[in-house]
Amino acid sequence: MDWLERTAKLRQWSRSGSRAPHKPLLFLYALGRFQQDADGELRYSAVEEDLQRLLTEYGPPNRTTPAYPFHHLVSDGVWEVRTDHGPGSPGSGVRELRAVGAAGRLAPELRAALRREPSLLGRMARVLLDLHFPPSLHGELCEAVGLELEPTQTERLSVVRRRRDPRMRELVLTAYEYQCAFCGYDGRIGTVPVGLEAAHVRWWAFDGPDDINNGLCLCSLHHKLFDKGVLGIGDSHRILVSQRFVGHSPAAREHVIALAGRPLIGPQPGAHPIAAIHRSWHTTQVFHGSPRPATAA
Repeated sequence: MDWLERTAKLRQWSRSGSRAPHKPLLFLYALGRFQQDADGELRYSAVEEDLQRLLTEYGPPNRTTPAYPFHHLVSDGVWEVRTDHGPGSPGSGVRELRAVGAAGRLAPELRAALRREPSLLGRMARVLLDLHFPPSLHGELCEAVGLELEPTQTERLSVVRRRRDPRMRELVLTAYEYQCAFCGYDGRIGTVPVGLEAAHVRWWAFDGPDDINNGLCLCSLHHKLFDKGVLGIGDSHRILVSQRFVGHSPAAREHVIALAGRPLIGPQPGAHPIAAIHRSWHTTQVFHGSPRPATAA
């Protein structure tokens, strides 16, 4: 049984590029818990709060429940559920899972495979990360689920068939004249840009192309906030700031809240601006909540 292939082919609800990371998040959480306690079970009532927090933090803006993946991941052959009455899940209802003491863990065959080949766990985790989340979130997501990956386990795997275009970073940074499209930061050491990154608007994991019209030059801070859904881009190419973001310090107000309503900086004339289809995807699938009103100049 090819566990990497099975990991890459988790069955998920999908429509027009909509994000549905419920199963990948539960799977990552289960791998992290297995790494800490290979014999432990995850009782739904005990882990529900953790799973809900992961869905809220790393899932799409629409409200959802961890009961859905807790039940449905069984169908992928990597997860099993038992209740106080015996094997088998009672369904995807929150009350049912709580009432019968539902507990899940990795499937017996997978647990055995991970014991035989400990490095398999890191490779499976990397597949889940690469296929469902942008690189800017990988480190903190591993920390959130308790996963510790070895450096050799962070290399891209052949099971992830698409390959990034290595030229994209240089093309995007050039198009935006080596400055952050949100704040204008343009730091260098000598001639080498420092803290500037090429961000995908529509995530690469969700068929976002390595094209200039799907890229932004962003500083490290604003790249992370963009991928977390704190920042977005409106129809008029003006910056959106989520009302859910809270920051009382002068730094938070200056570097985040004050961006609301500002026009993007760039790209330079002749370079393709961000395509409407990619902006729309980010607004519906990543940006959280409603945008703040534009700040006074």
